[in-house]
Amino acid sequence: MIKNDLKLLLTGLAFALASCSSNNKEIVTPNPFDTSSKSSSTQRDKIVVISDLHLGNDLAYSENVKHLKRLEEFLNEVRTSVTVKELVIAGDMFDEWYIPTRTDSYGGGTQADFIRKTVAANQSIFNVLNRIIKDGNVKVTYIPGNHDMGFTAENVDIAMPGVNQARDSKEKFGIGTYHPDGYPEIAIEHGHRYDFFCAMTPDANESEAPGATLPPGYFFARIAANSFTDPTTPEAATKVPTIPEKDQSDPEQYSKYVYYSLWKYVMEKVIYVKDNFSDNIIKTNVGNFTKTYSINDVLPYSAPDGSIQMKLYNGLFTQTNWNARLIYNNAKVATNINEAIKGSLETKFIDDESSVQYFNVPESIIRVVIFGHTHLPMIKSYTSREGKPCVYANSGTWEDKKTRDKNEVIDQDNINMNFVVVMPDQANKKKLQVGLYQYKAGKHVLVDNKGVEL
Repeated sequence: MIKNDLKLLLTGLAFALASCSSNNKEIVTPNPFDTSSKSSSTQRDKIVVISDLHLGNDLAYSENVKHLKRLEEFLNEVRTSVTVKELVIAGDMFDEWYIPTRTDSYGGGTQADFIRKTVAANQSIFNVLNRIIKDGNVKVTYIPGNHDMGFTAENVDIAMPGVNQARDSKEKFGIGTYHPDGYPEIAIEHGHRYDFFCAMTPDANESEAPGATLPPGYFFARIAANSFTDPTTPEAATKVPTIPEKDQSDPEQYSKYVYYSLWKYVMEKVIYVKDNFSDNIIKTNVGNFTKTYSINDVLPYSAPDGSIQMKLYNGLFTQTNWNARLIYNNAKVATNINEAIKGSLETKFIDDESSVQYFNVPESIIRVVIFGHTHLPMIKSYTSREGKPCVYANSGTWEDKKTRDKNEVIDQDNINMNFVVVMPDQANKKKLQVGLYQYKAGKHVLVDNKGVEL
């Protein structure tokens, strides 16, 4: 191993063992990170961005099982590359949300115990990550997402000692924006702070859970886990009661109706379950929540006076509250509450926040923005307020394609596993190339690429 490592450094190429021939000569292939036509073959100048790994605490219901072996291979390529200088994990690396409702998230233990169990369940992944960190050749940066917004820096350090953590502050550790070394023009974050369902919600449920900031999306994810671990059909699923439509003459009631409409759609078309909505099945004991809730505690309902009310999150539905919530989440620009509610499902809203919050902000120097969160990989061109070209990329996800049919055969090796590579153009050092790739069957497949001159 020492001899091979020395060979990598001397030749400027990273090799992976493929097989051995009959005469015991190694058959080797060049590291795919080091063979890009527009890249240097010797300089560490690439920033690799991945997100939404969703490494679960229990592989019986984790969202990432089938892709773990490929993820390990990919990370080993990062480790052995001689041209990658940084690996950025842009949120939802861990998953404290996607847990069946009847499961106590911490099992009577602590968050630190939860982290240790997650590491044990995904040991091969953390082995490689910690080798990368220990090697010191590739900087590893972690940014929190919504599924891991509650993890403290100290507990993340249990999983990855010495990892660089990009957080907005110690008080608001569930969000972070990262500017890679030498590139103040690049902003990388998860993107959940603009999502009505997933942005932190201070003071939302003080009578139920004082100090809690977990947003409604947390409960959505818990129900979604049930939908796949204990599946039913849309026809047999429990139906959401009908609430009369509200007009815009009462803005708060109209916003609650928009919220209700989204819940009705997802509960009947996306995360349908057969549970009785009145049964207390959602065990919390996480993020200052301690009670066990029913699905009805989360869903909007029609009160006797005809108004729409909720047990949880009832006070969120004014534009004033949404503005304050965005400020708490360190967003620069206020958005319309109803567009933000609908945008939690219509993900173009989140992607366009790259322009709203960065490219079109006065005096902003940001020219490249990378989000995760939506799980929809893409690259889009925008124009800044000053008319300069900008690039937005979404790094997609590494989660498996989920199915309710346990006998369904899925070619997981050609699904998801996306990543973004940012590197200087060797012909024009002032120009950055932003490439979106899929790790398709273990190969780097370029999906799209855009250049932006700084």
